[in-house]
Amino acid sequence: MKRPLLIFIVLAFGLSWAAVLPLWFGGGLGSPSMLGLAMLMMFTPTVGVLGVWAATRTPWREWARQTGLTFGDNRRRTLLLLLGAWLGVPLMVFLAIGVSAAVGLLSVDLDQLSLMRAALRAQGVEAPADLGTVAVTQVVLAVVMGPVINAIPVLGEEWGWRGWLLPRLMSTNGTVAALLLSGVIWGLWHAPLTLLGYNYPRLGSWAALVFIGFCVLAGVIFGWLRLRTGSVWPAVVAHASLNAVAGLALQFGDAAKPPNEALAGVTGLVGWVLMALLGTALLRFFPIRPPQPAAGAALEPSAGPS
Repeated sequence: MKRPLLIFIVLAFGLSWAAVLPLWFGGGLGSPSMLGLAMLMMFTPTVGVLGVWAATRTPWREWARQTGLTFGDNRRRTLLLLLGAWLGVPLMVFLAIGVSAAVGLLSVDLDQLSLMRAALRAQGVEAPADLGTVAVTQVVLAVVMGPVINAIPVLGEEWGWRGWLLPRLMSTNGTVAALLLSGVIWGLWHAPLTLLGYNYPRLGSWAALVFIGFCVLAGVIFGWLRLRTGSVWPAVVAHASLNAVAGLALQFGDAAKPPNEALAGVTGLVGWVLMALLGTALLRFFPIRPPQPAAGAALEPSAGPS
């Protein structure tokens, strides 16, 4: 393993465990500090990128360009795909809900919104009489403002995964292989949370394995956005929108028959199929060109296996 990649992996993975280790010693995912620690964890890939930058001593402007902090060579394309990600991700999330309901994997309760009521009660909050209006308002706000609110912590991840790591992997692998491998690494990085059942509470520690599959498929789409534009920002918007909408969409289910997150919705089997179809179509019909890898990404002579 080459030195820049080793620096990135050690910092991103080591600090991610350090950030959320308190959850393992008390409270787990139900800890009051869960949200804050998870958000802190999201910045650890950025620390990895900064560690590589410090080691390679690349001029900052060049580093920013190579790692996707600019808007790429074609700003119009970048802005169009940024808007497409902003609107397209919620569309995919709710399409996954609709398909899940159509194939019998999700019971939807739009009349009583019983699952949303149950979630509010679990938080000690009394559901308002006009819960339907509140639900619609939440969806609109999540779609419109979610990418803005989530942009900074999500950039903490995306600058690492799609900004630096993906081009680094493409220097020694093909495009598809790099996309898949970066998704696996991204999924493994979530282990401090997913081993506690994060995103798939029914599965317990098996959630760590299932979430890798989700990350591979979502990572193909996010990676395509990064490579198609030469900018990390469309991937940031897509990731931020997904974080804002995915969990909210499942709350339209029925509390009497709560959804299985491994099967229904965008995180489940239905979402996997939709993302696989979309990722395949994007790669097939809208080809991408490899970006120039950031400093420290090129192969170095080696006397043996790395």
